[in-house]
Amino acid sequence: MKIAVVGATGLVGTEILKVLAERNFPVTELIPVASERSVGKTVDFRGKAYPVHGVQEAIKAKPAIAIFSAGGTTSLALAPLFAEVGTTVIDNSSAWRMSPLHKLIVPEINVHVLTKADKIIANPNCSTIQMVVALYPLHQKYRLKRIVVSTYQSVTGTGKAAVDQLMNERKGIPGTNVYPHPIDLNLIPQIDVFLDNGYTKEEMKMVNETRKILGDDRVQVTATTVRIPVVGGHSEAVNAEFHEEFDLDAVYDLLRQAPGVVVEDDVKASRYPMPLYAQGRDEVFVGRIRRDETQPKTLNLWVVADNLRKGAATNAVQIAVCLVKRGLV
Repeated sequence: MKIAVVGATGLVGTEILKVLAERNFPVTELIPVASERSVGKTVDFRGKAYPVHGVQEAIKAKPAIAIFSAGGTTSLALAPLFAEVGTTVIDNSSAWRMSPLHKLIVPEINVHVLTKADKIIANPNCSTIQMVVALYPLHQKYRLKRIVVSTYQSVTGTGKAAVDQLMNERKGIPGTNVYPHPIDLNLIPQIDVFLDNGYTKEEMKMVNETRKILGDDRVQVTATTVRIPVVGGHSEAVNAEFHEEFDLDAVYDLLRQAPGVVVEDDVKASRYPMPLYAQGRDEVFVGRIRRDETQPKTLNLWVVADNLRKGAATNAVQIAVCLVKRGLV
C-alpha cells in the first residue's frame, strides 16, 4: 500500500511517520512530500531514510492514502489533485472541516459515516478532538445541552517557529517572534485571528466542529482559547451541562470504559492529568471530575492530550486504519 505524507518534514508530519511505524501500518511504499525547498532531503521511517518528493511526483505515484499536514492553502490546492487520481486524502488543516460535502472524523465517534466515495476526509482541530472524545460517552447517555470550555494550549500547536520563540526567550536569545507578545512567563488569550463577533477563529472552530462531529446543532458551545508557555500538550477546563441528570459514579464508569480515554483522578494523591505527562501518548486524559454545584445536571472536567498525537497525527492514522479495515481504500 502506497502512503504519502504531505508536509512530512513538519512537526505533525514527523509525528505521523512515528505513529504509522508504531501501529505497524501496512505501508509497502512511503512517499514523503514537502515543499520544493525540502525536496532531496530525507526523513526516517522504520530505521530507513526516505527521500522527500515533490507534489507532482507524488500525485503520479497514485498513493492509496495521502495524509496532509501542510496548511489550509496547500490542502485546498492539492487535495483535489490527489483525489482525482483515486487517492483518499486525510487532511489535518481547517480547509475542509466545515464543508457540507466533506466528513469531519473522530474515529471513536463517527468513523462509521465514511464511504468509498469520501476522497477528502477532514481531521478536526486538536482542541476539539480531545474535548469530544471525553464528552461523547457522556453525551450518548445524558445528552449535552451546553459546553463552556477554556483551553490552555501549548506552543507546538503553532509550529516549530513558536517553540523556537519560547526557547529563545527563555535563554535570552533574540530571534523571530511568531506571537504578538512574549510567550515565556506569559499567557496569550488569542489563538488565531479575531473575528467580527469578538471571538478568535480557534474559538469558533471549537463551536462549529463540535456540533458537526456530534451531529447535533442544538448543543451550545462557548470557548476561550489561550496560548501558554508549555512545549507540548493541550489542557482544557470543560463545564458540560446535560439534558438528563447523571450519577457521578456512573460518569466515572462511562469514562473508564470509553475508547481512547484514561481517567486520572485521585485528588488526595494530587493525581490529575498534566501536559508534561501526556506527551508522546495517544490517549485523552480526564480528571478533576466533579459536579458544578451552582446548577443541576452540570459537570466539570479537566481534559489533557498531546496535541501533536491524538490532536493531529494519531487521529489521522486512526482514520487511515479504519479505511483499510473497512475496505474503503
